[in-house]
Amino acid sequence: MCSFKLQFSQLCFQQKPQIPTFVHLLRITCGGLRNGPRKPMWRTRVLSSEAIHAVQSLKLAQKSPSKLEQVFTTKLSRLLKADLEDTLAELQRQNELDLALKVFNFVRKETWYVPDLSLFNDMILMMGKRKMIEMVEQLFLELRNEGLQPDARTYTELIGAYFKVGMVSKAMETYELMKASGYVPDKLTLTILIRNLEKAGENSLSEAIRKECAEYFDYPNKFLEEVERQYVSIHYLQAHLL
Repeated sequence: MCSFKLQFSQLCFQQKPQIPTFVHLLRITCGGLRNGPRKPMWRTRVLSSEAIHAVQSLKLAQKSPSKLEQVFTTKLSRLLKADLEDTLAELQRQNELDLALKVFNFVRKETWYVPDLSLFNDMILMMGKRKMIEMVEQLFLELRNEGLQPDARTYTELIGAYFKVGMVSKAMETYELMKASGYVPDKLTLTILIRNLEKAGENSLSEAIRKECAEYFDYPNKFLEEVERQYVSIHYLQAHLL
């Protein structure tokens, strides 16, 4: 009996293996190649069988408007709120843009729907990655029409979307609007600005943002060194591994 307790204790307190440096760099790359805060690559919630079935049914019916309408009428309308939101999140994760947009609009018509900024932010991110800037701006307008106020993430997603289509001036206008609205730029926002401005050859603007870092961080030089390290890591992985 004592021997069993000793073995169990050893198993419970066994030190976790160290993550290799390569894996750490790859994780940085995944977060750094996008314009905006990235969701975790793992799910904190397991999809219900209803949500899984809804996603499958939507994908099978998407080429037929009549069948798709039937899926919304007979399946999605019966889902619980949590399952419907999970269905939307899963479609976004799978980059099913058209279906995600349809479900997003369907959710907003439900009787239980309360304007939700996170739903808009997720859609703005998805549209921005596809360079659908007009839709991004439309969503930004619609969230205001629903009585929502953009938060720091909303502005960051919008900035990233503008950079995606080379609209540097609009990205900078959004950055100024973000500050005027009372939001302090975080590390992600500033990293996006610095990297994309340098990529666009706007070195003077990039230098101005670098100087602003002193207003937001106690150790701005440490932050800027971190930006440079991640930038080098990303480009190394792009060139040699991705």
